Amino acid sequence: MAETVYTEETIRSLDWREHIRLRPGMYIGKKGDGSSPDDGIYLLLKEAVDNAIDEHVMGYGRTIDIKMTEHKVQVRDYGRGIPLGKVIDCVARMNTGGKYDTRAFKKSVGLNGIGTKAVNALSSYFKVQSVRDGETKMAEFEKGELLNDFSVQTCTQRNGTGIVFVPDEEIFKNYRFVPEHIENQIWNYAYLNPGLTISLNGQKFFSKEGLKDLLLNKTDSETLRYPVIHIRGEDIEIALTHGNQYGEEYYCFVNGQFTTQGGTHLAAFREAIVKTVREYYRKDFDASDVRASIIGAISVRIQEPVFESQTKTRLGSLSMWPDGPTVRAFINDFVKKELDDYLHKHPEIADILLKRIVQSERERKDMAGIKKLANQRAKKANLHNKKLRDCRVHYCNEKDEKRFDSTLFITEGDSASGSITKSRNVETQAVFSLRGKPLNTFGLTKKIVYENEEFNLIQHALNIEEGLDGLRYNNIVIATDADVDGMHIRLLIMTFFLQFFPDLVKNGHIYILKTPLFRVRNKKQTIYCYSEKEKQKAIALLGQRNEITRFKGLGEISPDEFGAFIGDDIKLEPVVIVGRASIPKILEYYMGRNTPHRQEFIIRNLRVEKEPAEESV
Repeated sequence: MAETVYTEETIRSLDWREHIRLRPGMYIGKKGDGSSPDDGIYLLLKEAVDNAIDEHVMGYGRTIDIKMTEHKVQVRDYGRGIPLGKVIDCVARMNTGGKYDTRAFKKSVGLNGIGTKAVNALSSYFKVQSVRDGETKMAEFEKGELLNDFSVQTCTQRNGTGIVFVPDEEIFKNYRFVPEHIENQIWNYAYLNPGLTISLNGQKFFSKEGLKDLLLNKTDSETLRYPVIHIRGEDIEIALTHGNQYGEEYYCFVNGQFTTQGGTHLAAFREAIVKTVREYYRKDFDASDVRASIIGAISVRIQEPVFESQTKTRLGSLSMWPDGPTVRAFINDFVKKELDDYLHKHPEIADILLKRIVQSERERKDMAGIKKLANQRAKKANLHNKKLRDCRVHYCNEKDEKRFDSTLFITEGDSASGSITKSRNVETQAVFSLRGKPLNTFGLTKKIVYENEEFNLIQHALNIEEGLDGLRYNNIVIATDADVDGMHIRLLIMTFFLQFFPDLVKNGHIYILKTPLFRVRNKKQTIYCYSEKEKQKAIALLGQRNEITRFKGLGEISPDEFGAFIGDDIKLEPVVIVGRASIPKILEYYMGRNTPHRQEFIIRNLRVEKEPAEESV
């Protein structure tokens, strides 16, 4: 083995722009193509909007305008505007900003002076403009390099700051903004800032009652056991109710940041609810019975918050502010007093809550024996050898950047699972092989999860029996053939997750793998096509003397080819629940016994594409 040269010449010093572009994961987490809500392009948007939100929180500006095209983003606030002499420094000089001074930004998300610089460095085009008291200053950049430094001009525009950026396709390959992800992101801003109006391409986002609106818009009111309990205090807001779904569902925020991985504030919130309920009813309930089917939200504002990563998805702060109470004590004291008072003032809701807890207790005890036998069967099945080809790196809510890409492919049949297994990255990609079509679980109880071998083994492979805290894979990808049977299997797997583990969908963990339907090639070029339309374009491009292959199943694609479809250019379609869509109603319509209604819908909406002319090969 050749000796590595290590001298003074091998030591490099990178400037801020080079460092961000060389190690983007340190600043924005995973890059991605936009199919996942935690992909980097959404963090770029968030960093631009966060500054506008901070201005609003400080009392400057009640409106934010956002305009987006396929690749271009514009954000305009109506706050104070960046001081004109510091416009370039604020977007192009590390560790520079106004948020170090807690007198100006007491409870802001961004405190390290990096966010907007990362947007600048990772954009092929970036423009910043500040307007203050009749004067404006503007600058343009390319990949962090200053292109144009415009002089200060007089103007008649309203005060505020405008940011325009185009994510760099060298960094974010084949990216696209998924509208549902953007809307969820903007709605969260609205819920956390009642009275603020955000305009996204002309669509208005506004909330009057904050976290209460969030829970009502995320659930179907018909499934709630009792009205949402909504309590506000200084630096804290909570909302909670119970539904009929399995598991626990939480939305938690710190200084306006959606902390998808929770942290100290969520742990304290969950603990405080159990403690308060136990003391109110004077009974030592099991914590799982109190929290079963709970739907909750918490927002706290902390001075100088400490997050466990640059992407700020998990809170690590122990104190609310310097020399102040711990996060745990602050939340416990607030919930204990306010929730206890609420239950005393609303005995009818307290009675409903008690019945829900007793029901959960009874269901848990009834399931204890079944779960024990199921766990024994899972061990005997030798899961890791027979059904699961595991990977080496797992998710489990850890900080390691690689874990963001940990993926489990769920497929059916030996040929399909064989192709993926031979093509995968064994570090981060695992494969779970189904045996035939799974059971339609709509309307069944969770008992079936333990009695059915396939579902029991999937649950164990994902490690989600007790919730998502131990989830072993960040991305769960349903990979089935692009035919009628494959579509049916896809629906059955999605029904299983929506019925028993809806949090996997709501937290953006479930995807559909898109694989090509056709391969069009000649001696010089090969084009993979994902639709009939793409195939016709490829034929026109390559001419008539070509070879056309129709892939009817994943097993027909060679492992060498398949490697490209699950590599850096993987195409994933996220499974997203839009707005107030009711999961029970969705499942009842598509998977229930209402076949005539579905037939009528299909007939009314059927589109027959004209068959293409006979192809020359």
